[in-house]
Amino acid sequence: MFRGPKAAEHYIGRSFKVTMKKNLSYFSLRRKKDTRDGILFLIPAILFFLIFVGIPMLMAFGLMFHSYNLLTPPKWNGLANIRRLLIDPQFLKTLGNTFKFFIILTPIHCILALGLAYIVSEVKNNTLRSVYRSLIYFPTIVTTASVAIVWVYMFATDTGFINYFLRRTGVGNVPWMTDPVMIYVTIAIFSAWKFIGTTFLYYFVGLQNIPAAYHEAAHIDGAGRFRIFFKITLPLLSPTIFFVFVTNMIGVFQIFDEPYFIAGNNPAARSLALHIYQNAFDNIRIGYASVLAVIMFIIIMIITAVQFTFQKRWVNYDYE
Repeated sequence: MFRGPKAAEHYIGRSFKVTMKKNLSYFSLRRKKDTRDGILFLIPAILFFLIFVGIPMLMAFGLMFHSYNLLTPPKWNGLANIRRLLIDPQFLKTLGNTFKFFIILTPIHCILALGLAYIVSEVKNNTLRSVYRSLIYFPTIVTTASVAIVWVYMFATDTGFINYFLRRTGVGNVPWMTDPVMIYVTIAIFSAWKFIGTTFLYYFVGLQNIPAAYHEAAHIDGAGRFRIFFKITLPLLSPTIFFVFVTNMIGVFQIFDEPYFIAGNNPAARSLALHIYQNAFDNIRIGYASVLAVIMFIIIMIITAVQFTFQKRWVNYDYE
């Protein structure tokens, strides 16, 4: 039996060790439980990815060396599809159109959505802020096909009401969907209205997650709104900006709905994704369409890898 200070020190030390052991055991069990729950939540998404993305992707890599028309079994044709790619004049045209979409749409989505998110986040009234947020996000939940049909009627050269009002003002008809330049303007307006809500929501959440202490300290130091935005808000929002840019870049390179529904057969706005669709399902050349799909995949992977390489220079993940 221990007595005196040494006995107390021995008892406290033993009690501390027992407590720490219990805490470590608790945290270990909690970590295992969280890991198990996380895996269970991920299983549906993983299965969806494997069935609808992973397996078709592997099949595309295999079919690019085959001749396949959906009616007969695939036949090995070696590099014939790749040789067809080298002499296909539409490939470079559609690839160039896709890069045009990238140059036009990516800044519109990334910059305009940021401005809207910042303006809405500065609204003090919670009810008004919720209304604005809902109005901006609402177009994204409407089906693209239905909106595109209305859009085509709106911007029709002779019968659209947009040109009707332009004629009344003396401007005259504008070939929104037939002119090689104006078709990009039409698609840009449509894409901004229809899809900017998702990007806006990413930015809005990112702005809400920035600690208010940074802005309060800047206000105390006498910094103005303009300086706070560029010196504090943007650097702390850089992870969200990076995510938005990468996802928008991938989405633009896969652009299909706008050229298909709005541009129609206008070759000036035919994207690479639409070219893949036409070869696969209009011309029934699955093997050649697989080559085009693999090319698109490689381009997106290269650009994404470049973005991840250079993001260390400007993305700030440290809020502390």
